[in-house]
Amino acid sequence: MLTFPKSNILELLRELIRIPSVNPTLAPEEGHNEVKIAEFVVDWLRKHNVDACIEFVEPGRPNVFAEVGDGEGPTLCLCAHLDTVGTAGMEIDPFDPKIEGNRVYGRGSCDMKAGVAAIMSTAASLAAAGSIKGKVILALVCDEEYASIGADHFVLHHKADACILTEPSDLKMVVAHKGFLWGKVTTTGRSAHGSRWDLGDSAISKMGNVIVGLDNLDKNVLRNRREGLVGPASMHVSLISGGIGVSTYAPDCTIHIERRTLPSENTDDVKSEIERVIQNIAKDSHIDWYFKRDSFSCAPNESIIQHVTASYKSLLGSVPESVGWGGWTDAAIFQQAGIPTINIGASGFGLHEPVEWIDFETVLINTNILINAATTFLQDKKVAKEV
Repeated sequence: MLTFPKSNILELLRELIRIPSVNPTLAPEEGHNEVKIAEFVVDWLRKHNVDACIEFVEPGRPNVFAEVGDGEGPTLCLCAHLDTVGTAGMEIDPFDPKIEGNRVYGRGSCDMKAGVAAIMSTAASLAAAGSIKGKVILALVCDEEYASIGADHFVLHHKADACILTEPSDLKMVVAHKGFLWGKVTTTGRSAHGSRWDLGDSAISKMGNVIVGLDNLDKNVLRNRREGLVGPASMHVSLISGGIGVSTYAPDCTIHIERRTLPSENTDDVKSEIERVIQNIAKDSHIDWYFKRDSFSCAPNESIIQHVTASYKSLLGSVPESVGWGGWTDAAIFQQAGIPTINIGASGFGLHEPVEWIDFETVLINTNILINAATTFLQDKKVAKEV
């Protein structure tokens, strides 16, 4: 288990929180990125005998890659993201990690610098133990809070036989979550003076009917389409714009929609279903599908599930609860790359909220789960044979 004092892990977590790593795409006005925290992480890992380096995805947007072990056996990846959301509206000092009881406060304390600290501490503990067969690699990535360019880049350049993410999960094991699909719908009308009802054709009125149709699809069809641990499919209209003046019939109107997808759903089928609804209402409309992220599901017989379950049981005397999430994580990117993946993280509160904190005792438990699971996974002869 842990090979250095708990106080060192607490101070590591506080140091991570003190370094602003706000995603520059989400909050460019704050003037931060992941460079400073990546430099700190690499320096800390090297001081604890873990090989580490920065890999730039694009200028100012780094991943940290690190590894420990001799490489003669399976490879386990541990993944967490370095970036946070912005700090506007926070009711605490975002970068002053105050402690109250077991709680450590600050932006990113929960989402997810506690997970970063657990992974770094795991790597340092394994390095201190020595003589590791196989390899543990660290994927400490940028940009998860926006487009996940860090995880996309990582899986293109590194391979593993399994992956554990440490997003905060109340020590529950996340084995599935939804994906999502973004689209922009445009309706067209005819511009005319507001008094010329005989000439004007409002694109906004057409869009109103489209919105009603999509809302009916969501409430009456998608909500009845449920799956396993992740619950129902869903869709909502998130943005709307249109018109050029109060006294002018609107020549165009646009909305943006988000469709949350289930692990078993086919993206083309999802698109076709929505397109049929829209075209039946407004035949001259157009939809542009501009971004998607796949859902995620880890098969119950995967070795990584067995090792995390055994590790959890040895520490806590029971098996972890397997859950699914409605939200999306980088787990989907690793799973899609052919790397069986699960998530298990500490307990906390306030993701993206004015007050954010993490329960430090659960960070320690999470770290020990990772150490134990990594040790047994690398010794698993079945995994080694598959490799």
